[in-house]
Amino acid sequence: MTTRAKLGADIVLAAIGVCFIAPLLWLLLASVDPQAGYQTKVPAEPSIDNFRAVMTPELLFRPLANSFLLSAGTAVVNVLAAVLAAYPLSRYQSRFNKPFMYTVLFGTSLPVTAIMVPVYGLFVQLQFLDSMVATIFFMATTTLPMAIWMTKNFMDSVPLELEEAAWVDGASTLVALRSIVLPLMRQGLGVVFIFVFIQAWGNFFVPFILLLSIGKQPAAVSIFSFFGQHGAIAYGQLAAFSILYSVPVLVLYALVSRGLGSSFALSGAMKG
Repeated sequence: MTTRAKLGADIVLAAIGVCFIAPLLWLLLASVDPQAGYQTKVPAEPSIDNFRAVMTPELLFRPLANSFLLSAGTAVVNVLAAVLAAYPLSRYQSRFNKPFMYTVLFGTSLPVTAIMVPVYGLFVQLQFLDSMVATIFFMATTTLPMAIWMTKNFMDSVPLELEEAAWVDGASTLVALRSIVLPLMRQGLGVVFIFVFIQAWGNFFVPFILLLSIGKQPAAVSIFSFFGQHGAIAYGQLAAFSILYSVPVLVLYALVSRGLGSSFALSGAMKG
């Protein structure tokens, strides 16, 4: 690669980096600026008043608790359902496997906005509106197709010979799944959990439609309380809330990544 080509590539990468850094820089500066606006500027008198204003049960703690309940519940339901669906697809060969997987893949292309009208009507008929449990199960169905694909790919990497050895020792299929397969693919399950958790954490549309009570709305919905009438926006408080809203996901990702390790512990497991 010539010097001119390298310089051009560096300029393009620098421009892309600026596009990512500029919004984050505004977020950090506006959160400590009592007079924050839409422009990116260094505050004349930095202050933590914006954080103090949003750190109340009504504005922050209750919405974050609702977000964690919805996201964790959705992730747990997804992981359990994905494991049960991916196991026969990974371990048993059938002419229906590929059509089923392509059908599941098609489910990922359906926008949730296209199905919310019939879903809302169904929730009204079944009296499920404003129900956290019903909302969790519906949110789980929206991310389940991708969770099944991801879980199957991780499960395919676990050697079948390990299960066969457990079967010879008298273990049932479910016992082998629980004691052999799942421990060896725990990193993959962590990836699926984080993926679903983040998708649910940032989901605004579904809770906004299905949860009517203000006390049950997650942070993704309550963030609109900083947008007032006639275009008035509390920029500083919005920035502070956004930073605090991002912290739980970053902490979860760091904890799970450290606990899972860097690779599957399959060395030495194969029979000689």
